[in-house]
Amino acid sequence: MRENRPPVILDQMSGGPYSRSDRELMARVRRSANGRAGYKQLVRELGLGGGRERRLLVEQLTRMVARGDLVRLDGESWAVPEAVRPAKAATAADKRTDAGEPRSGRERLASGRLDLHRDGFGFVRPEQGEDIFIPPNEISGAMQGDLVLVDEAPPGRDGRRSGRIMRVLTRRNPTVVGIFHYARGQGRRRSTRDRGDYRDLGLNEPRGNFVRPFDERVAGWIEIPEGAEEVAAASESEHRMLGEEARAQRAQWEPKDSRWPLEGLAVDVELTQFPAAGRPARGRILEVLGPPDAFGVDVEIVIRKHHLPHSFPTKVIAEAHERAQETVARLEEDELARREDFRGLPIVTIDGETARDFDDAVLVRPLENGNTELQVHIADVSWYVQPQSAIDTEARVRGTSVYFPDRAVPMLPHALSSGMCSLLPNEDRLVQSCVMEIDLRGEIVAYRVCEGIIRSVRRCTYTSVQHCLNASPQRSENRDERSSVTPEPTAEDFAERERVAAEQPEMPAAFDAMLELALRLNAKRQRRGSIDFDLPEPVVEFDPDGNMKAIVRSERGWSHRLIEEFMLSANECVATWLRDQGIPSIYRIHEMPDPKRIVEFEETAASFGQTLGIGALPVKRITMKADRRASLRSSARGRGSRDVRKHEIPERIPVTPQMYQRLVRRISGHPEERILAYLMLRSLKQARYAEQNEGHFALASPCYTHFTSPIRRYPDLIVHRLLRAMLRDGGDPRGAAIRSDDPQPWKEQGIRDQGAGIKNASDGPIAAQELSDIAVESSQAERRAADAERELMEWKKMRFMADKVGDDFKAIILSVTKYGFFVELDELFIEGLVPIGSLVGDHYSFRDTDRTICGARTGYCFRVGERVEVILDRVDRQQMRLQFALLPGTEPVATSGVRKPRLKRKGGR
Repeated sequence: MRENRPPVILDQMSGGPYSRSDRELMARVRRSANGRAGYKQLVRELGLGGGRERRLLVEQLTRMVARGDLVRLDGESWAVPEAVRPAKAATAADKRTDAGEPRSGRERLASGRLDLHRDGFGFVRPEQGEDIFIPPNEISGAMQGDLVLVDEAPPGRDGRRSGRIMRVLTRRNPTVVGIFHYARGQGRRRSTRDRGDYRDLGLNEPRGNFVRPFDERVAGWIEIPEGAEEVAAASESEHRMLGEEARAQRAQWEPKDSRWPLEGLAVDVELTQFPAAGRPARGRILEVLGPPDAFGVDVEIVIRKHHLPHSFPTKVIAEAHERAQETVARLEEDELARREDFRGLPIVTIDGETARDFDDAVLVRPLENGNTELQVHIADVSWYVQPQSAIDTEARVRGTSVYFPDRAVPMLPHALSSGMCSLLPNEDRLVQSCVMEIDLRGEIVAYRVCEGIIRSVRRCTYTSVQHCLNASPQRSENRDERSSVTPEPTAEDFAERERVAAEQPEMPAAFDAMLELALRLNAKRQRRGSIDFDLPEPVVEFDPDGNMKAIVRSERGWSHRLIEEFMLSANECVATWLRDQGIPSIYRIHEMPDPKRIVEFEETAASFGQTLGIGALPVKRITMKADRRASLRSSARGRGSRDVRKHEIPERIPVTPQMYQRLVRRISGHPEERILAYLMLRSLKQARYAEQNEGHFALASPCYTHFTSPIRRYPDLIVHRLLRAMLRDGGDPRGAAIRSDDPQPWKEQGIRDQGAGIKNASDGPIAAQELSDIAVESSQAERRAADAERELMEWKKMRFMADKVGDDFKAIILSVTKYGFFVELDELFIEGLVPIGSLVGDHYSFRDTDRTICGARTGYCFRVGERVEVILDRVDRQQMRLQFALLPGTEPVATSGVRKPRLKRKGGR
């Protein structure tokens, strides 16, 4: 069986006399004075000769800057990241550019990821500075996501950056997934799309077999030479987690015409020749996935489109089965002596009904001093996944498990993830534990970390626990407090509580104690300023035959939230403990939001009469990326360059999590709550992993990490290794109090130096540079998984709505853009676009000042938060978008029910 490996990074740097490795070059820079090396110094020390060798040196340095391995200080010197402060990383070349001074040839070179548009042009996104526009005729055979080297042109009068791609440094698309078509005249009817954009791309119309990529940003097509077809259908295997719905409807398909068995089928193609100017890419078929509309094929397409490693190598499977044989009973006596024995305690797991791996277990019990003890036990995956082993290498490549509605792509083989590393009931399991003492205000007054052994007494589900909480007698005793978090009990609630009590009498009371503690922990987080948007996620519901019957909002009761509160507390304790050990570690950080995003949100919130409460701020005039791109697109299409608007943006915004939290409270229960919560979330940055602790803004936590999910997240596995190493090196397992009024990094008083106590970057079980690499890789894997999960959900929505074209729905406007407004349907958790061109009865245009679409004659305006009635016009599968039209006879009505006044016009039309 062919092993499906992760995408290979194809180095495009040409060979030649210069052959220094990145590692060697990094070491040379690091050994230089102050960790900095100049261009002439490197040329001299490396003994480089003519222009070719020197050009290859500059290209290699530029590529290392793009990856974050080096920082470019100016056009003539580079440094390792730890040798410079981020605030001083602005280059002298950038200063000369701002001043309008010419730059040398080396300074014009920049590198970054290429983001292509389906119209042919693209933008290169460098590590620092604004995006660089690339016209269609300057793409030079690069593909979506490639790391490229750009020769930047002098900036225009408006300061826009543009350039041409000199060469591809790293290819990111070794495989492409698309629809297979036979050569013209071989039973294939050429569609309008097949005849489409060949001339625009400078390509001749395909005459042989070819594959049209699903990703429109991969321009053109993939040529498939005769004999490069391999009819091998995707098959299931023991190491793929398949849902029951998918099993009920495995993709069964027969070719419509036996002479052309692959026509119209989804295939995975390996590129054997990358595209060049006037020449398409070539490839060979690796897998035939099936008809794109067949059940389960959409998942296969998304997995391969996002290059998700989905099959474990044979060596990894064998190693996992071998490691899974090491039970607690087979441990050596000295190993058992190192671990604390929790097996006599009523510890339970609480997960979803369909969960297959259980990596956390909890216990809550009172202490004699009136405080409460919270025990969080996490599966000790690091005991079974040893560093540098085959399993470890595969887990690092995957980075995270990926979850789809009907299956999962796990990070670890099932022998570990669903077997020996899963905290199954009545089975002895190895764990790493965090035991916390929490007072009546929810403050953590003390904690300790340790290695342990547990035996879970019960596998609980969220649904069962929620029923028990709803029917709790404490609800009537504390009606004011409990009625706000649990609904009125039903007969089903009482029946479930009685059933659980009959099996294990102490369990219902244990659930009540968990809820009481979770409420205290949540109140503590609220005092600290933690933001809780509580935004629902889409959930696909299937009927018994495996067909989709609905897409609904996810339920998030207190049975879910109490586990969240416990895990947040454990993560914070472990992060603080590792920081206090004075070693390099890995953290989950969430940086302060970008000022431009805050200003954009404030403008929208003002239309609802809301604000974060920031007040007057010093500002500077800048141009927004969206306006620059609009001007560049206009220029690329031959319509001439238009002026770019200037915006006034604050230089610095002293925003805090408390500001967001107060606004969330104010809008709770109001019609605009869903809209503003979504926009607030968009104004924040993405959380990521880092080797330097910078705090977690959204949680208002000065120190945070991921410790509680080592089965499905690689950073958690690394944290477990660090914790074990320090405990066995004699580290004090006890930690001091962590209080809600501890200093936070986004407040004026600041916090202590996060690097205090770390004498050397190589101190500790894992070097800082290695942790930095793991953090970057894990953050990228997390975004890749999120993109794949989001795209698969869009596929499911397209398929679910395919037979509803022409149906009308009530909806709310989520956002307004220059090409239309997006709506969310009330009854279905589904979004779609109402194009501005579909609005009839008036000439409608977009007003950027208040982000509305208004009619010139009637003055009717569409704005965020308004209720509308729409008809599903069409399902655009190519762009993965539902297109709606306004229901005839309806007019835009404000949320308040007040009709909009007509706009005053100057002159007539």
